[in-house]
Amino acid sequence: MGTWSIWHWLVVLVIVLLVFGTKKIRNIGADLGGAVRGFKDGMREASADKPKEPPAPQVSGRTIEGEAKKETKAL
Repeated sequence: MGTWSIWHWLVVLVIVLLVFGTKKIRNIGADLGGAVRGFKDGMREASADKPKEPPAPQVSGRTIEGEAKKETKAL
């Protein structure tokens, strides 16, 4: 069954319940749920407030001709 069987986890759960109590664990769960909900709401507001990207510039179809010069360094 490996190192961590179901009995190991049950013992750990009982010890955690004895140390913290059910009321504190319930409050921790509610606080965690509220934090996740607040994070989701914040992300939703941030995406709604985000300005839309400007449209891409239109290409005129003209070609610009020229020569590229290669620079060489003198040793």
